[in-house]
Amino acid sequence: MARLNGIIRALEAGQHSFSCFQPIDIGTAVELTQSKYDGVVFEGEHQGWDITALRHALQYMLNRAHIAKGGIAPAVTPTARIPANGVEMNQFMAKQALDIGCYGIVFPHVSTVQEAYNAVSACRYPRLKDKPLYEPAGIRGDGPMQACRYWGLSQQEYYNVADVWPLAPQGEILVVIQIEDTAGIENLDDMLKNVPGIGVVLIGEGDLSQELGYPRQTEHKVVLDAMAKVVDTCKKHNVIVGHPHVSGANAERVVAEGYRYLMCAAPRSYATLDNSRKLVGR
Repeated sequence: MARLNGIIRALEAGQHSFSCFQPIDIGTAVELTQSKYDGVVFEGEHQGWDITALRHALQYMLNRAHIAKGGIAPAVTPTARIPANGVEMNQFMAKQALDIGCYGIVFPHVSTVQEAYNAVSACRYPRLKDKPLYEPAGIRGDGPMQACRYWGLSQQEYYNVADVWPLAPQGEILVVIQIEDTAGIENLDDMLKNVPGIGVVLIGEGDLSQELGYPRQTEHKVVLDAMAKVVDTCKKHNVIVGHPHVSGANAERVVAEGYRYLMCAAPRSYATLDNSRKLVGR
């Protein structure tokens, strides 16, 4: 079966993947279908968590012409950022988003091994027969009927691919954890050493800069040095690292430093996306 998750498709091919944070909004969803993004993160952390609105937005991501040409999955892959911080461990929000068809979850403010483990577990179904090899153990509840319909798969076909990539090579679910504080930076090596299944580590430079005493001064040396530690740790463990704010001013540096999951400008302003894609040959 062809790869459904366009974000994973790009990353698996060794390319850079382009996404953007967007409000859970039908109009934005329609506009995104005509864009060149690999994926979108529907924003539920700071702009409110509305699972019904998210379900509607996902439906408007579908393009009938694209489907008619053989592409059952949206051309721009929908994922969602949940409002719960890592320490809150609210697995039900990830479950709800996955159950309506999201292809990935962004977990904000992950700072410990336990929180990282919980993030991956929340996106996996339990499999008792394979323990102790089946780690992280899944805790996702079974209710995928809407997701099966959205993905265009039978229930058994869905189960075969509804796992986390790259831990499950065939998996179509992307787990993104955000490192947004110094505790997370200090614990990241242990997270990546002990928790397989993390697809992307996305830096939360806004919150990180707050803690470091340079709020929103994201180009300050102290902030950049802290971010570089995250990049180095991800490279050590061969885990993809993401940058949350790629602009015309920093795109060349961000790519050179090794970021591959790139959050670019809103769909109403494609200049940054186009320039960034040219920069990496996409």
